[in-house]
Amino acid sequence: VQLQASGGGMVQAGDSLRLSCAASGRTFSSYNMGWFRQAPGKEREFVAGISWSGVSTVYADPVKGRFTISRDNAKNTVYLQMNSLKPEDTAVYYCAAQEGWGQTVNEFDYWGQGTLVTVSS
Repeated sequence: VQLQASGGGMVQAGDSLRLSCAASGRTFSSYNMGWFRQAPGKEREFVAGISWSGVSTVYADPVKGRFTISRDNAKNTVYLQMNSLKPEDTAVYYCAAQEGWGQTVNEFDYWGQGTLVTVSS
């Protein structure tokens, strides 16, 4: 599966942004999906994950209550709605696909290119 992330941009603290990740291939609905982010000088970190059906979701503590992951299997797309953005959310955001249900980089099999989110104070 090939992934294409989009929707990044420059916003102010407190604003909202929605990222999208479009997938190619007919097997998108069989993959669990995730969003990661990587800030300058830091390691890539897990942000949120969603099961293939959309029933199960999981979030990293720093984004709980502010970010929402969702998917539309008919459109082969996964989303990340980001509300109440903070300067510390500034990072390149990546979408990824996995057959398992992990939260580490090594557990994901396919990656999209990143989309930059910059939050100014």
